[in-house]
Amino acid sequence: MKYSLILAALLATAASGSALAGDPAAAAQKAGCMACHAMDKKLVGPAFKDVAAKYKGQGDAVAKLTDKVRKGGAGVWGPIPMPPNPADKISDGDLKEVVGWILKG
Repeated sequence: MKYSLILAALLATAASGSALAGDPAAAAQKAGCMACHAMDKKLVGPAFKDVAAKYKGQGDAVAKLTDKVRKGGAGVWGPIPMPPNPADKISDGDLKEVVGWILKG
C-alpha cells in the first residue's frame, strides 16, 4: 500500500510538469519578460520579432538565448542592460519554451 501511494505521488508530480507548460506567453508574462519586451515593438528591450529575425537560421539560437536570458547582458540591443533571470523566476523548461516561442516569431 505504501509503495502504491509513493508511486501515485511520483506519477502525479511527473505528469503535472510546469504549471505553465504549453503556454509560453503566460510563462513570459509571469516571469516579467513583458515588462520590457513586446511582440512587435521595442519597449525597453527589443521586440521579440526583432530577436527572432536576428537569430533566424542559427541552430544554436535556443541555447545561446537561454544562456543570455539566464545571465543577463548589455550592449547587443542598446545601452540598457537586461538583468539576469534566475531559475527561481522562470524554470529551465519554461525558459526554453519561451525562447523557442520567441524564435518562431
